[in-house]
Parts: sequence; structure tokens; C-alpha cells
Amino acid sequence: MSTMLKIDFVSDVSCPWCVIGLRSLESALSELAGEVEAAIHFQPFELNPTMAPEGQDLDEHLLQKYGATPQQFAATREAIRSRGEALGFTFRMERRNRIYNTFDCHRLLHWAELEGRQSELKHALFHTYFTEGKDPSAQAVLLDVVAEVGLDIERARQILASDEFAVDVRALERRYTDLGIHAVPAVIINDRYLIEGGQPPEVFAQALRNAATRVEGDAI
Repeated sequence: MSTMLKIDFVSDVSCPWCVIGLRSLESALSELAGEVEAAIHFQPFELNPTMAPEGQDLDEHLLQKYGATPQQFAATREAIRSRGEALGFTFRMERRNRIYNTFDCHRLLHWAELEGRQSELKHALFHTYFTEGKDPSAQAVLLDVVAEVGLDIERARQILASDEFAVDVRALERRYTDLGIHAVPAVIINDRYLIEGGQPPEVFAQALRNAATRVEGDAI
């Protein structure tokens, strides 16, 4: 009999390491099938909450934020591309030359959880930005993604035209920053165990096994 775990996956749509973390987590869960199951809840985090609607050139943004050299950028991008490829995800770095505000993505993800399609939308948003290089802040792009995963496009249009779920998302963002989370991905298991960063599958597998063992021990 498998052990059920609750997982809060705190992340941003514009974070490549969050893609790697999610793929690694899912790989670990697949490896542990029959031993561990998980209910994953995607929680909001904005790397750039004050980003202007038109976004910013990616290299310019990274230089301002991290002060790295072009050579360092290139090395990091190659590491991300390679890690993604090993996990079955395609990063098309040449298509992603700007970074955007992601608040509307998080509002739609909040709604999608209520509709039971949050995971599908999360994966589709990652693909839209990192593989297709599209603007995840553009309403037309978001509506296409919503339709792609089988959500109600008119309901999504209504949400995007209003401030619906804004208060909910802001409250969740504050909750996780108040818990001390200032970088993503952050994976919280059963509100007790934290795994930080885009760890490889074997790290997630060991952490999941440890958490499941503790759950079983608490139940005795």
C-alpha cells in the first residue's frame, strides 16, 4: 500500500530551474510508484513582481539582477538545456529573449486548481515560455494555453479582464515569503520537509521515501 504525501511546489512560470525541479520530482514519483503517491499543489512565487507589462530584455535583466558575464550566462544556459534534455524537456534558448510579468499566470493557475486542471496548465505554461518562446503575460497567449488544456476560455477571459483571484494569489505569495522562501523551486512535503532548488530525481526520491517513512511511523 502506497503512502500519500501532500506536496506544495512553490515556483514561477519564468524560472527554468522550476521546470527542472518539477520534471525531477515527477521522475522520482514515477520511480516510487506503488510506494509513494503525491497530491501536488502549485503555489505562486514571482521572481519579478514589479516587471513592467512589456517585459525586459533577458540579458539586460540578468546583468542588472545578478551581474554575471555573458560567458557565465552561456554556461548556465547550456547547463539548463542539458538538464532539461535529460529529463525530457526542450529548452529553446534562442526563442526566449525577454522576461515577463507572470502574475496573470498565477491567477489562472489558482483558478485551474479549483477546476482540477492545475498540473496540465502548469506544464503548458512552461512549454509556452521555455520551448515556444511566447509571452506568458499576453492575454491572447494565455487564452490559447487555457483552450489547449481544456479549460473554459470564456471564464479565463473573464478572470483576465478583472482582478479575480488577485487577493488570493497575493496572500499565498506572502505566506511563503513569510515562511522564509525567497528562491524557487521550493518543494514542501506535508508542510514539514523542504527541498530547495532544481535537484536531480534521486534527491527527490530519497526525500520522498524519508517523508513517507515518517508518515508511516507517525501512524503507528
